[in-house]
Amino acid sequence: MKIPPVKGTRDFYPAEMAVRNWIIDGWKKVSVRNGFEEYDGPIFEYLKMFQIKSGDEIVEQLFSLQDRGGRDLALRPEITPTLARMVNQRINSLPKPIKWFSVPRLFRAERPQKGRLREFFQWNIDIIGVDDVLADAEVIFCAVDYFRDIGLGTDDIVVKISSREMLAALLQAIGIVENELELLYAVLDKRSRLPDDTFEQMLVERIADENKREKIIELMCVDSIEQIGDCLELNKTAQESVDELGRLFELLGVMGVGDYCVFDIGIVRGLAYYTGIVFEIYDKASELRAIGGGGRYDNLLKQFGGPAIPATGFGIGDCVLGILLEEKGLLQKQLPERNLDYFVACVDESYKDAAVKVTMRLRSACFAANFSYKAAKLNKQLKQASDQNANKCIIVGDELKEDKLVIKDMTTGEQELIDFDKFFAELK
Repeated sequence: MKIPPVKGTRDFYPAEMAVRNWIIDGWKKVSVRNGFEEYDGPIFEYLKMFQIKSGDEIVEQLFSLQDRGGRDLALRPEITPTLARMVNQRINSLPKPIKWFSVPRLFRAERPQKGRLREFFQWNIDIIGVDDVLADAEVIFCAVDYFRDIGLGTDDIVVKISSREMLAALLQAIGIVENELELLYAVLDKRSRLPDDTFEQMLVERIADENKREKIIELMCVDSIEQIGDCLELNKTAQESVDELGRLFELLGVMGVGDYCVFDIGIVRGLAYYTGIVFEIYDKASELRAIGGGGRYDNLLKQFGGPAIPATGFGIGDCVLGILLEEKGLLQKQLPERNLDYFVACVDESYKDAAVKVTMRLRSACFAANFSYKAAKLNKQLKQASDQNANKCIIVGDELKEDKLVIKDMTTGEQELIDFDKFFAELK
């Protein structure tokens, strides 16, 4: 009986594993050069932790279980709650600001579709302890820094930026009361993916007042920060948020990534814990779902029993990113080839142990080396060396004495005869 992989998961054969490692290695390299330190947590946590952050409805969206003690647990669908828990545990001893990154394996019990799986990897960047839009600019820069590193330019991706705090102030100015905001956010978050008539019908179901609905539609059609004041008279909170957005774009220009970024008032982010700047990253053609997104979440640590500390960050998954890189033809050309320093061949079975000995000495000296398990004809072993991208092939045996080796350059085809001891003495 053949058992297939679970729907929404992936098998990582060597070729797929090479892609995964290349993406994750790139995330880690960019994180470190931007001053972030790596952390991780358990792959499962108490279910209550995710309910605190996202509400009881989150239970339907994750894989939950009970341990032998009857405790309700869940495979982590994200790592931000773990981050909050870990920081709270050592809040007084951790130096501020906290700049951490993680690349967790995450699980979500949802319907698999293009770019969205039940199991995936996600790059998380967070800055905790900085109440300044400079931190928001830095995390956005970090994301763009990675995209530039892998060959994605301004014609390929765009960072769409808005402010939850600003939107809340503007909606309240329209007359939307506090308990209507969260329900309305859910509709506004879907606006870009809905036909106009469907969006307007959903507004009717949430907002009975036609005048308010018309003002919301007008507001959601602005395409620059400057146009916001033309729609509504800005109160103090709204004005401060607009000014903060303006400062953010100034900083992104200073950092050299302003060309990647645009204002989009429709960026809401569905999660309730966002409190300020929010952003999402898309392919420029908008043919795929969001590559990643994030924003400011100043209240999350307090929700988990800690002090009120400002925080901002983002998450970028590997699924949509992999699709985009494949479509752009950027994946295969950048993947490092499997490469050997040496392949050790022997002319016949009697020299097999000598080939093994040479191989192990090479490996012990920190060189990538391999040999043939079967003492096939020499030309077949040389083909193996070529197939495994060996830089050089060492040939043991034939009429040569046991204290001699033939070193064949696999690129030029040139060969040299060298003493066994001299070869290893000069090996660098």
